[in-house]
Amino acid sequence: MNNRLLLFFLLVSHFTLAQHYKPRPITGLLGAFGAEVALVKESLKKPKTVIVDGISFTTGRIGKQRVVVAETGIGKVNAAMTTALMLDHFRPQRVLFTGIAGGTNPDLQPGDIVIAGRTAHHDYGSITDKNTPTRQTRNAITKQFNPVYFPADSTLMRLAETVVKTVPLEGIPLASGGVSDRTVKVMTGTVVTGDVFVASPDKVRSLRTDFGADATEMEGAAVAQVCYQIQVPHLIIRSLSDRADAEAHIAYDKFYPTAARNSAKLVIAIVRAL
Repeated sequence: MNNRLLLFFLLVSHFTLAQHYKPRPITGLLGAFGAEVALVKESLKKPKTVIVDGISFTTGRIGKQRVVVAETGIGKVNAAMTTALMLDHFRPQRVLFTGIAGGTNPDLQPGDIVIAGRTAHHDYGSITDKNTPTRQTRNAITKQFNPVYFPADSTLMRLAETVVKTVPLEGIPLASGGVSDRTVKVMTGTVVTGDVFVASPDKVRSLRTDFGADATEMEGAAVAQVCYQIQVPHLIIRSLSDRADAEAHIAYDKFYPTAARNSAKLVIAIVRAL
């Protein structure tokens, strides 16, 4: 096949794929587990539960926007499955993910927020005999390689960066029982995903060196990959529950309720601003 025919084939395939997905006027909201989606569900007006292949989806309104909310479950396979079911059954115009993460950027603390400008799988790839890593997934629809980093929708990202300035985020609980008066830091950065809870300074350094990671979690890139391949705008929001170090389990138990609420508050504010 010459280059002209190949280009024509790719353009036709892209056009056909773009025409295949018919979005409806509804926004998809996802979170990995109950605490991450509870606040979102509580904000819904006229909620209604719909079961799709055993997965519970809750429809309703936030402000003027129709939304559908679901808990994906922990891990990449669960996240991809729930995202695919949501896209197939509800056909949302866009997908937002709210949740917690471990911080890998040394400038960030528990409670801070990373708006994912891009996401990547940190546990996907192969090592050749030359020790050269290959990290690109392959698009099951086009059969082409995906990018290593899945870019967030630029419009949603800019909206999040603007809206977050008006959201009253909670301070971090202190050991004394009080609350830190330190301002919650918000940045747009890189979130990496793998089927592992990271609690290792060595792994944190590796993720920082290899991917430029600001946070690590277990679902974001799976959601991003499904949305990228179906061409649905997406944005991942993560609030840090720990620093993914040796004390991560202790910090997680202490900080995740606050982190989950801060992430959910931002996602709700974004939806209201659409």
